[in-house]
Amino acid sequence: MTSADTTYMKRALALARKGLGKTYPNPAVGCVIVKNSRIIGEGWHKRAGGHHAEVHALLMAGDDAQDADVYVTLEPCSHTGKTPPCSEALIRAGVRRVVAGMSDPNPRVNGGGLRALQLAGIETQCGVLAEECRAINRPFLKFMKTGHPYVTYKCAMTLDGKTACASGDSRWISSEASRRIVHRMRAAHSAIMVGVGTLIADDPQLNVRHVRGRDPLRIIVDSRLRTPEGAAVLNGSMAQETLIATIETNREIHARYLDKGARLLVCSQDNGRVDLKDLWKKLGELNIHSVLLEGGSALAGEALRLGLLDECVFFYAPKVVGNDGLSPFTLTGTTDMAHSLPFRNISVRHVGTDLMVTAYPENACLLV
Repeated sequence: MTSADTTYMKRALALARKGLGKTYPNPAVGCVIVKNSRIIGEGWHKRAGGHHAEVHALLMAGDDAQDADVYVTLEPCSHTGKTPPCSEALIRAGVRRVVAGMSDPNPRVNGGGLRALQLAGIETQCGVLAEECRAINRPFLKFMKTGHPYVTYKCAMTLDGKTACASGDSRWISSEASRRIVHRMRAAHSAIMVGVGTLIADDPQLNVRHVRGRDPLRIIVDSRLRTPEGAAVLNGSMAQETLIATIETNREIHARYLDKGARLLVCSQDNGRVDLKDLWKKLGELNIHSVLLEGGSALAGEALRLGLLDECVFFYAPKVVGNDGLSPFTLTGTTDMAHSLPFRNISVRHVGTDLMVTAYPENACLLV
């Protein structure tokens, strides 16, 4: 790997990030085409069903793509989906060399794209800035490997670790800048999830408002179907993009929500509540790649205990509420630090007046 390879792959990564949250269920991919040490074409996957990154870059490069070097964050596809194979497009263009950030875990590709290029006499290399390329597509990678969604828990809290006052009031803990980031996160996920307690307490809309972007599917974890029929998420067309996970089987109760247009997902039960492992499995079967979990503490605590959280994002505001406040996780039985749940790869940055802390639970079912 040369310094030039690193430079051009960094540019391809920057392009790929432009597609984050817009390509579901496809991964975000960026591509750069270089000839005589000059970028002659570049592109990124902009939306599912549209041109892939390689095709956008080839269209920009035109005939100059012959004998050029191609840098792409993910192995070019080798199968026909909604668009033709990118590997064939690169072969037809007569490129000299293809450098991929990582291989594609999709079993329909998984090395096939690179093999097709090699058989056509094109030099290939794979693994340039691989960790960075993996990081931008963690949900896609986990879904391809496990069939389960990648789940990120987000919460805002005070400096003393409280998500609300004893009364339940939590508006607003975090700054406006933090709330904009949260709405970008919503737009980047397939679905957003809350427990029924949070829904009853806050009546959230669970949509994207502070930034431009698509609204995710709304998931309410409601074991006994206590969701108020007048809840915002069941109002008009919003109900059509609301899914309620429950263990309730009474069809008369189901009808109240189905008549509004909502969907119900009946799950196995665990101690009288929705079995979260079964829910995660069923969400995967619905082709949901990523979930942003926004509360409450009982749901988050159980997901953390079971190893079902892949990532946590905490927004710490410069406020203190004291002992009577609510905590982000409801966990019991931890009597000493030796049995606490550790995190890894901690990163911290300032967002407005807040601190944004990103961390990864060590007990996650699959580290990607």
